[in-house]
Amino acid sequence: MTDLPQTMKAAILKHGGYSATSTGPVIEDAADWLEATELPVHNPGPGQVLIRLRASSVNPSDLHFIKGEYGQPRVKGAVAGFEGCGDVVATGKGAEALKGQRVAFVAAGSGAWAEYIVTQMQMCIPLRPDISDDDGAAQIVNPLTAMAMVDMAREDGDAFVISAASSQLGKLMCSLGRDLGLKPIALVRRAETVDTLKSLGAAEVLVTSDPEIVEKFAAISTTLKPRVFLDAVTDQLSENLFCTMPNRARWVTYGKLSTEAPTLSQTGQLIFMGKRIEGFWLTQWMMSTPPADQMRVVAEVQARFADDRWKTDVSEHLTLENLVSNLADALKKSDGKVIITP
Repeated sequence: MTDLPQTMKAAILKHGGYSATSTGPVIEDAADWLEATELPVHNPGPGQVLIRLRASSVNPSDLHFIKGEYGQPRVKGAVAGFEGCGDVVATGKGAEALKGQRVAFVAAGSGAWAEYIVTQMQMCIPLRPDISDDDGAAQIVNPLTAMAMVDMAREDGDAFVISAASSQLGKLMCSLGRDLGLKPIALVRRAETVDTLKSLGAAEVLVTSDPEIVEKFAAISTTLKPRVFLDAVTDQLSENLFCTMPNRARWVTYGKLSTEAPTLSQTGQLIFMGKRIEGFWLTQWMMSTPPADQMRVVAEVQARFADDRWKTDVSEHLTLENLVSNLADALKKSDGKVIITP
């Protein structure tokens, strides 16, 4: 590593552990949670790689995490950020095959919002040359989740429900559902996104602020009989809609965009209608899914980005130098992802 710098720019966590808050994936000032600093560049250990960052994405899970509202505790002083893409510039024993490759990665033990990242080789996916850095930076968390959850939904019929459907992940799931001959039912906050979701493949689009949404959803549910609800919001409306779904319906929560804690109003449905409430975590899916199935999903994800069936909508690019000062304002822009570059 003699040709590499001894130090690097990074955005680190100002607090450790969990917080007592539940305010959702929004921030007023990133300086409340993050600090820009210089850190040593570390050598990769056995089975690890050192990656020079090209780009990293900002996901709702990143915001939950830096605020202490995620399902894993923070470590004060650790680098923030879950995923990105970059070039493997050094490897530990057993990881030599990745040396020199451009990869998408999930940070493990060293966050993605830094010039250099050490992570496990198993958390890296070599990228095709026709995948852009912006797409590479958002290649894992949203796309793999979309593929895995739509695969789950298609096991229970041809209709399924997506909340927060105008999000990057929601759009991916709508278009994937359309391509598979399925009927996504999209829930959105803003009426102006309805046409976009329909053009991407949603069979039905409902606006969550509509005072008649439960009645309208119930009518759709009676006709299309969706049995899987892929939910990133997890609020009382989610529960109300779930109660109108048919026998054996599954409420799969994979996020908590709402600060509202839902109350179960019809628990008898869990007993007498065979309904289930469950969670989805991509890390668990990656750990439990056979390698051959993972490779099939990864290949399909990259093919979709390469031929423009999928794309990463970017609202703003930030650098590590201006990340802390500008992140809050950048996140206020809708329908696009914030991308961080060195």
